[in-house]
Amino acid sequence: MTQIEAARTGMITPAIRRVAEKEGREPEEVRKALAAGHLVIPSNVHHLAAQYGGSDGGKLDPIGIGRLLRTKVNANLGTSPDASCKDEELIKMNLSIRYGADAVMDLSTGGSLDEIRTYLIANAPVPLGTVPIYEMTQHKPVEELTCEDMLATIEKQARQGVDFFTIHAGLLREHLPLAEARLGGIVSRGGSLLAKWMTHHNRQNPMYEIFDDLCAIMREFDVAFSLGDGLRPGCLADATDKAQLAELHVLGELVLKAREQGCQVIVEGPGHIPFDQIEENMRLEAQLCDGAPFYVLGPIVTDVAPGYDHITSAIGATAAATYGASFLCYVTPAEHLALPGPVDVREGVIAHRIAAHAGDVARGLPGARDWDDRMSRARTRFDWRTQLKIAMDSERAREIRKASSPDDDFCSMCGKDWCAVRRSKEVFQETEPKPESTEDTSEATESKAVTPQPSPTGD
Repeated sequence: MTQIEAARTGMITPAIRRVAEKEGREPEEVRKALAAGHLVIPSNVHHLAAQYGGSDGGKLDPIGIGRLLRTKVNANLGTSPDASCKDEELIKMNLSIRYGADAVMDLSTGGSLDEIRTYLIANAPVPLGTVPIYEMTQHKPVEELTCEDMLATIEKQARQGVDFFTIHAGLLREHLPLAEARLGGIVSRGGSLLAKWMTHHNRQNPMYEIFDDLCAIMREFDVAFSLGDGLRPGCLADATDKAQLAELHVLGELVLKAREQGCQVIVEGPGHIPFDQIEENMRLEAQLCDGAPFYVLGPIVTDVAPGYDHITSAIGATAAATYGASFLCYVTPAEHLALPGPVDVREGVIAHRIAAHAGDVARGLPGARDWDDRMSRARTRFDWRTQLKIAMDSERAREIRKASSPDDDFCSMCGKDWCAVRRSKEVFQETEPKPESTEDTSEATESKAVTPQPSPTGD
């Protein structure tokens, strides 16, 4: 049985129990949300570690994605035809995980895709996703693909251990005229490839037509659908337009069909959206897709900041996490400009971990603010050891601290004489504060589920 099928029978699988343990939840809470389709545990049987029910000695430590749990962050990796090195992709994957990514996607389009994919899966302790159509079109023009070609590639990747697939099955032939009027057109690579196939063959989206066959493969290996938004808006002018909403209605239908066949389902979302439209987009997805976990790219809230799109995306991602998203796809400073390198990966992951945590605090997720309160207590005590240890990126915090006033019990922003915290303590007649380096710091390594764990770069 798949995880969702087991949950429906009342069974608490080892993977369910592990997710509950990491999240500080009762196993029965996780089981019920999973059975309802409001939570997924992407865990291919060939990637899942044996102690959690896997069959092939994989390394996957399962995670849950859903509103019951803390908001998760995905990091996109992958080569291009102009830059391909599996070892660099492994470096980027390990960096992503080191700085807090909960999942990764291999979006490679250049080099030996099978070699890169299997290499990453063999070393990934987190769920790994792909967009299978990228491999389908590496050696054959999209117009020449048959449904048999598509199913063969998807089954092969499932056997290799991929945990979730982006499948653009909701973009229909009748939606194309709606996209033609857009300023940005179709910006999804997978969506544009399938649009070309449909116009060439004058037929419906093949992924839509073979959806039952896809479900059979996904169920066999317990690969989760990540239903792709092939018509996501690529600029503010196209946000929440008829094309985007028409596809979203179809995605809602496919959610129900996949669940009926024992498959786990995530729904992907936009894209570029003005800030004031984010809440409504989150509400619409929950309504039309029966509460399936929502996986959003950003949203990016302005189109004018290339080089800083990890920031424009994190702004939107905070609102998305607050109002309904369960899974944030990071955006790096290289977005719209270049293939991201290791430094970009770090910046993107941290920016979206901030967004995810801020969203969890805003929606009142139990335990989410505990981390913030602990940092605040350390600050008022001038306990630099604890502050640096529990910082989200403790390595960066240490670098800045060391460069300014590493030996003082105050920072160089105000200095000792102008420190408002010190003066406040004097006003309230407290004794001169002293660093409390003996504070128990064991909380800093607690599960990311209750409060995201600080970067392992801390002492």
